[in-house]
Amino acid sequence: MKNILKVVTVSLTAISLLSACGAKSETQTSTSPNAAQSSPAATESGKKVELQFLQYKPEARDTFDKLITKFEQQNPNIHIVQDNPPDASTALKTKVAAGEVPDIIANGGDNVYATLVQAGVLADFTNAPELKNIPDAYIKTLHDISKTDKTYAIPYGVNANGIIYNKKLFKEMNLTVPTTWDEFVALSKKIQAAGKLPFYFTFKDSWTTLPSYNAFAASTQGEDFYTKHEAKQATYTSNYKEATEKYLQFITFGQKDTFGKAYNDGNVAFANGESFMYAQGVWAIADIKKANPNVEVGVFPYPVTNDPNKNKLISGVDQLLAMSAKTKYPNESKKFINFLLDPENAKAYVKGVNTFSAIKGVVQDDPSVSDLKPIFEKGLTADFIDHYVPSSMKLDQLLQEVIMKKDIPALLKTMDDEWTKASNR
Repeated sequence: MKNILKVVTVSLTAISLLSACGAKSETQTSTSPNAAQSSPAATESGKKVELQFLQYKPEARDTFDKLITKFEQQNPNIHIVQDNPPDASTALKTKVAAGEVPDIIANGGDNVYATLVQAGVLADFTNAPELKNIPDAYIKTLHDISKTDKTYAIPYGVNANGIIYNKKLFKEMNLTVPTTWDEFVALSKKIQAAGKLPFYFTFKDSWTTLPSYNAFAASTQGEDFYTKHEAKQATYTSNYKEATEKYLQFITFGQKDTFGKAYNDGNVAFANGESFMYAQGVWAIADIKKANPNVEVGVFPYPVTNDPNKNKLISGVDQLLAMSAKTKYPNESKKFINFLLDPENAKAYVKGVNTFSAIKGVVQDDPSVSDLKPIFEKGLTADFIDHYVPSSMKLDQLLQEVIMKKDIPALLKTMDDEWTKASNR
């Protein structure tokens, strides 16, 4: 991930940073009129083409609605139907299994992407000219995840997963951003001792267990863990004990009903000052500011160890643009993808969702993520560990269970067993 780090630093010279992962919320389908690089038949006949666009980020729904409207105004023969279901990745896999692959897909650079590649349902972009404007490091990340040297999607959004904090509340208690684990624990205990809440957790939505665990594992699992894991030179049992122990201690700094609150509840609660910190990536900032436009937030990496140089900011390819290999309208679908890749529109996307762009020259100007600039400059980043975990492992549900039962050996054994099962399939 050091290469990605360098790439981000270069594309951020003006620097203003980022935000994003996939959250989940209410089902909503959004529509808008469009026309893309229409096929000759569609253009000549004047026939209106409808494209299905499935994307997995609820916080991106409104931004995509605006972009779709703009696209349709320019292309009146193409109509884009945005589909943003609550558990979009699962919904996507269900559609694929039923042979109903959306024309255009905007999902994460994770194991779902790898599954789609293996299923052969995505169009091949390996030699697409659009990739020339994407840093090689992001493309390599997709190759690593899918275990192929071909490219079946175009990286679009890049995110950062750190701890969001309320700057006003920190100032009121004269708190400073922690850079080591001991400082972090002391900070959290000080907030608790004052009768305040350090963190607001939202484990009713199982996926919200993942952002923090990604950070704890990435900074403690050791170098090249997944390469060694594939070679049977490392296991979760041997390498994830420290991460899980610290994760469970971290959970004690939250409210009592951690399983009673969902992601949207947490965004509103944190926005209104109910906790000093929030265990979410920068993707949550847009919704936090919707709930309270005046809230002043910052972001810092999880201080997982007592060596600041080992504490990684989790950052990866957050949003991809892919196309069905069997869409009836490849020209129109490509036209919409190219529209989204246009620097002006890509800028509107990162501004609306608070993420970085994977497109060269498109920067994020939000001051709420400016604290991350030196982290990127130092190359202290790592990819999301759950991008490499088989979906069948259901890591989010396993984490819910370990939070309730506190049985670390059982969790790690189950992770090893489920990995083995997935590898043998």
